[in-house]
Amino acid sequence: MSNRKNIVVLGAGESGVGAAILAQKEGFEVFVSDLGTIEKQYKAVLEEKKIAYEEEKHSTERILETADLVIKSPGIPDHVALIQQLKEKGISVIDELEFASHYTNATIIGITGSNGKTTTTRLIHHILEIGGLDVGIAGNIGFSLAKQVAEKDRAYYVVEVSSFQLDNMTTFNPAMAILLNITPDHLDRYEYQLEKYIASKFRMVQNKGAEQVFIYNNDDVNIQYGLEHYYNGNKAAIYEISMRALEQESDLFRVPETDFEMPTSALVLKGRHNYFNMQCAVLVAKKLGVENKFIEKALSSFVNEPHRLESVITMNEIEFINDSKATNIDAVFYALEAMTKPVVWIVGGIDKGNDYAQLFDLVKEKVRAIVCLGVDNSGIQKAFEDKHEIIVEVRSVEEAIKVATLYAEPGDVVLLSPACSSFDLFKNYKARGDKFRAALMHQHKMMTEGIQVTLNINLAHNPVDNKSDNN
Repeated sequence: MSNRKNIVVLGAGESGVGAAILAQKEGFEVFVSDLGTIEKQYKAVLEEKKIAYEEEKHSTERILETADLVIKSPGIPDHVALIQQLKEKGISVIDELEFASHYTNATIIGITGSNGKTTTTRLIHHILEIGGLDVGIAGNIGFSLAKQVAEKDRAYYVVEVSSFQLDNMTTFNPAMAILLNITPDHLDRYEYQLEKYIASKFRMVQNKGAEQVFIYNNDDVNIQYGLEHYYNGNKAAIYEISMRALEQESDLFRVPETDFEMPTSALVLKGRHNYFNMQCAVLVAKKLGVENKFIEKALSSFVNEPHRLESVITMNEIEFINDSKATNIDAVFYALEAMTKPVVWIVGGIDKGNDYAQLFDLVKEKVRAIVCLGVDNSGIQKAFEDKHEIIVEVRSVEEAIKVATLYAEPGDVVLLSPACSSFDLFKNYKARGDKFRAALMHQHKMMTEGIQVTLNINLAHNPVDNKSDNN
């Protein structure tokens, strides 16, 4: 890449500004272009470092005439006119992760999959950090790899990689790659062809060598398809993990190909899908020489990201769980599977063509009532109308909680696990989960403070003279 002189960065978010910082450090002329408004924090960095930028437009002529290399935000689809023009002109368009990987000698552990990427990425980072390794965390999780390479390079990076990031990678080559699962998702970016989405995921291992490790879910039929059609790497470097072989009821958590085991009761994460994620993480740690005592400490102290089977609060002996990140059927399947108590299930949003059939048995076994939270709940209604007696429609989180509480009994769980995207009523899944949590906290506050106010009134005033206590 030493022959490249001018770099254009499209998109001035975390990854774009990080790429610009690294490109400047490496001696490139850098121009950042964002079709939207650049956030204040990123604009301040660009101005401080005197990096040229524009916002609310792409100066197409300038970009096409000056760019030797373009680093594109993963949020920009390949089919937009500017990207097509760049490619027609023979100008390389790559992702920030690929660019950053050229300027570090770190060992990179890459994690991709339709579900569980963030949890597994954070878990591996947590284990390696407790194990004493000099490790950073980057990628789709929200931290720029390029920025870290430019400012404080590490010996190891744990990198969450989305299919959007993989789409424009040709040389990105993590020393260890984990492919968790492949389920139909974001197919609008892949001409509604699952094969193209699978091919994108397998770009993670397109450059694998004999010394590199590839860990994947052996039970996933789409991964099996990808192995047959898109993988040409070294078979000896493969480590297969079977989700079907995982026994939640076992007293011991064991990891294949290693000597690691620990009591299941000591694990923070629950559910078969998380057992699988932990097996992948432990296998990586063992390959990197982390001792069992550090792994055990990490697995018993890990705190997951919000909105992923997050136990928010227990009120009136009913536990409320925020799983707003579960925006597809597979994620909901594992959430319901992990439940050990009767469930009132809050589901709904923008249905992406879901096939709810794989949930039927779990819903029949575990779900007491279905609460549909969304603008259009017809898909859910149609799927379950002959399968479940209690299906209620609501239009707000507050109403969903109220209705769910009516149907839940002491000892039950109210589970927000939507199976749908959130954009009908919320900005994103985080906003949906935050609203759920805030509404529950408000309800709890009203309950507890209401009791406290009553007690204060009884203690502070003559009960006969209470005309001023209406506040």
